[in-house]
Amino acid sequence: MLVAGIDVGGTFTDLVLYDEATKGFRVVKVPSTPANPADGVLEALDTAGIPLESLVRVTHGTTVATNALITRTLPRTGLITTKGFRDVLEIRRGNKPDLWDAYVDVPPPYIPRRDRLEVEERILYDGSVHTPLNEDDVRHVLDLFRKRGVRAIAVCLINSYANPVHERRIKEIAAEVLPDVPVTVSSEVLPELFEFERTSTTVINAALRPVLSRYLESLDQRLRDRGYERDLLILHSGGGVMTPESAASFPARTAASGLAGGAIAMAHIARLSGFENAIGLDMGGTSTDISLMYRGRLRTYTEWQVEFGYPIRFPAVEVVTIGAGGGSIAWIDEGGSLRNGPQSAGAQPGPAAYGQGGTEPTNTDANLLLGRLGEALLGGALALSRPAAEAAVEKLAERLGLSVTDAALAIIRVANANMANAIRLISIQRGYDPRDFALVAFGGAGPLHAVDLARELSIPTVIVPEFPGITSALGCLLVDLRHDLSQTFISAAASADVAEIEARLREMEGQLRERLRHEGVGESDIEILRYLDMRYLGQWRSLSVEAPSPLDSLQPLLDRFHAEHQREFAFSRPDHPVEIYGLRIAAFGRLQKPELPRSARVSARPEAIGLRPVFFTEADGFVTTPVYQRSALGPGIELEGPAVIEQLDSTTVLPPGSRATVDDYNHLIVTV
Repeated sequence: MLVAGIDVGGTFTDLVLYDEATKGFRVVKVPSTPANPADGVLEALDTAGIPLESLVRVTHGTTVATNALITRTLPRTGLITTKGFRDVLEIRRGNKPDLWDAYVDVPPPYIPRRDRLEVEERILYDGSVHTPLNEDDVRHVLDLFRKRGVRAIAVCLINSYANPVHERRIKEIAAEVLPDVPVTVSSEVLPELFEFERTSTTVINAALRPVLSRYLESLDQRLRDRGYERDLLILHSGGGVMTPESAASFPARTAASGLAGGAIAMAHIARLSGFENAIGLDMGGTSTDISLMYRGRLRTYTEWQVEFGYPIRFPAVEVVTIGAGGGSIAWIDEGGSLRNGPQSAGAQPGPAAYGQGGTEPTNTDANLLLGRLGEALLGGALALSRPAAEAAVEKLAERLGLSVTDAALAIIRVANANMANAIRLISIQRGYDPRDFALVAFGGAGPLHAVDLARELSIPTVIVPEFPGITSALGCLLVDLRHDLSQTFISAAASADVAEIEARLREMEGQLRERLRHEGVGESDIEILRYLDMRYLGQWRSLSVEAPSPLDSLQPLLDRFHAEHQREFAFSRPDHPVEIYGLRIAAFGRLQKPELPRSARVSARPEAIGLRPVFFTEADGFVTTPVYQRSALGPGIELEGPAVIEQLDSTTVLPPGSRATVDDYNHLIVTV
């Protein structure tokens, strides 16, 4: 009984196979295929060399939706909205990526104005019909869309969250007039207040439907042609999985799919190692993703964006992403300062050291010249060229007036500074003290930089998983089916009808239970979490507070809200009126997960497989450093820095003064 987790990254596609009978793991890592990610997925499965009919589950973290939004390779999409609301997408909130730069414009909307058309109708805030829907307007708009070759339609009418009757009717008419064009209505996607956020989410969901449907249908058919006959489960941004049917209907939920897998695995690994507070450092070939777990729960948020100015209001694991990966390019700005990323050499041509045509200096090249990396990756399958790396860094060194070694060191220092700032953003600026956390380092490059970052931020412990380079793929095996539902409910907490809130929560629960039962989940495997969105009266943003079942009093939730507000924003006002803004339900269908095996402790100290000079700032120069093979380090082994630990999917650097032990799960626990 084999299950597979597959994560497509910017540089590599990772596969983890888990045998439920033997509890053994197998790891495969192949270069990504940006032109068609499915090719990399199938190559990884072919490389594993197993018959696909033996797989009982395949879970896939995909960047297809993310890349489509970033590159704007989207089908022509039309928007139908209430008369007078055609320009909601361009009016937005009037915010800018840089508050002080009045000349920087937000990117144009995903739908140009000529394809945003109006119909006569009006629903009032209380759900009553003020102006009936003009169906002639609807048919005229749909006829224009047909003539223009529109391939997806978004419908977002004012106040439809309070009464969806007009949106539903438009969907019915569209099914008659344009039966082959998918229609996304806001009352099904996001039945919440705030017209801009609802429109933005609906438009993004609509535009992605043809893109993700085409990808999933193609990949699913290619898997079936090779013998896999079960559902392909898709990891979504909220940290759960969806069936292909759900993913095709709500593709915007997958726009951060590739980021969630690593965060889920990070949380699982940290808990196994005895830590309830952990920060994830996922440094791959193109980017670094930072996540945070506090008291055993991953931090999540309900508004995020792939491109600034166009929010997606689906629940998502909070991940801060910056352009700092092994392939990030070092460059000099107009002021003569050294920069690092976000430009990346990617998978093709890759860093200069790959010898595939890259000529720009990258973090990989710098790490190679400093001795932190050896001259081969992927267990010898990928040779690294030191002369090519030196030639790339030398061009930068000449402009900076530095030696090649000092230039390489400067490249790494700038990369570390960028990552440290990202960690501060998700921790200190959210009210968390990094000294209370462990740093879980993974991705192909995370363990190279982790101890340096931990020292910079006074984080006392670093955890390096057994297979750090495929941790995101492992996360795909540690998730459950998950669906979320929300609705606007505005009421002063002091006068709120608790019975009405409980009734609405139960109604929402029922909808999600039915969805999970339809997907084959038994009642005993369903778990429901309920939340109330609360804010001080007059505030714009709200905080989600977990609610018990059944809900019989609001006072415990109010106490928790004040405490969370104090932690998040460094102030609270217990004497100020609190307002309930919305209700949320998260429903989980529990799936069987792999058990990470525990190994017997060993006492024999492993022999180094070699020695090489490695530059350490602590020694202000190169130090002859032992190199160990990770597979030779069993539970109970202790290593003192300086040391380098190599394995198929990553390299760990232990600077002088650090100490690593191997725990029962073969995780490296580094005391900084």
